[in-house]
Amino acid sequence: MNYKSLGKSNIKVSTIGLGTMTWGEQNSEKEAFDQMDYAQDAGVNFFDTAELYPVPPSSKTRGETSRIIGRWIKNKKNRNKIIIADKIVGRSGMDWFRENSEQTRLNKSQISFALDRSLKDLDTDYIDLYQLHWPDRPINVFSGLEYVHKETDENNTILEVIETLEESIKKGKIRSFGISNETPWGTSEYLKFSEIKKLSRVVSIQNPYNLLNRSFEVGLSEISIRENVGLLAYSPLASGTLSGKYLDGKLPEGSRLKLFGNRYPRYRTPNSENAIKEYIKIANTYNLDPCQMAIKFCEIKPFVTSVLIGATKMDQLKLNIDSVNIELNNKILEDINKVQLVYSNPCP
Repeated sequence: MNYKSLGKSNIKVSTIGLGTMTWGEQNSEKEAFDQMDYAQDAGVNFFDTAELYPVPPSSKTRGETSRIIGRWIKNKKNRNKIIIADKIVGRSGMDWFRENSEQTRLNKSQISFALDRSLKDLDTDYIDLYQLHWPDRPINVFSGLEYVHKETDENNTILEVIETLEESIKKGKIRSFGISNETPWGTSEYLKFSEIKKLSRVVSIQNPYNLLNRSFEVGLSEISIRENVGLLAYSPLASGTLSGKYLDGKLPEGSRLKLFGNRYPRYRTPNSENAIKEYIKIANTYNLDPCQMAIKFCEIKPFVTSVLIGATKMDQLKLNIDSVNIELNNKILEDINKVQLVYSNPCP
């Protein structure tokens, strides 16, 4: 396994991180325990959860993923060996998510409530990386590149968030904080206010990044490298579509798109299937597994700190983690980039 530091912190994480959003919904607790056992044995020390998990979000299951992680850690007595990343919900419209049907927002009172609830769910005294799941301002964050401007007092909100998280760091409740599903402007604002007010700065940004969506490279990659705010790349297999299992209209039983297809429109676009077929051709040409090729492509990028994989089956997990051991030579990368030129970011 390979390891990198989270930003300028002294926290080292495996370059393959374990995504957990299926635990408590598609995966049982035993299956989750087996996944964590295998991942840790393989050198993975970085587990990513969220107060929202499992998905799809539900008032009946909310927090169960984190509770499963907490029970596993308590059983293993290995808290000091695991780096836990958690996420707080931003503006969502889910009136069942907070106390008294309060609308979810990133403000001091809600951050304090959410953090304490996550600590309880995880049965831990601290969280290594506390992330803002998505921006609080009303923008498109989960599909497309369009930006429709709506005037807000977001500058004040960002400063309030940083100051609140700084208090949490001083209290020992979190070690560092990061952002997620964020834009270049938002990332720059967090960095600006941290510098002006001499407060802790973001150490990471968790955004989608895969062969079908390389939009992170356009503006955020330079910020990541120059400011040392590494990408935690989620959805490296584009919700499993890069495996090829959904080609030609196939919907395998038990698969995410079969169960919750209407929740994942991002990877079902006019050019997505054509691009996937081209990437699978490249993998076959070089005797590579298409999933391993896709994950490795993300891992070797200089702006990536860790690639967050997820799996519902153990054979998938083993295959994905083992991607750390393959190599992509310059010819393979050239061929991949040729496809990107023809089908440029078909699923942003």
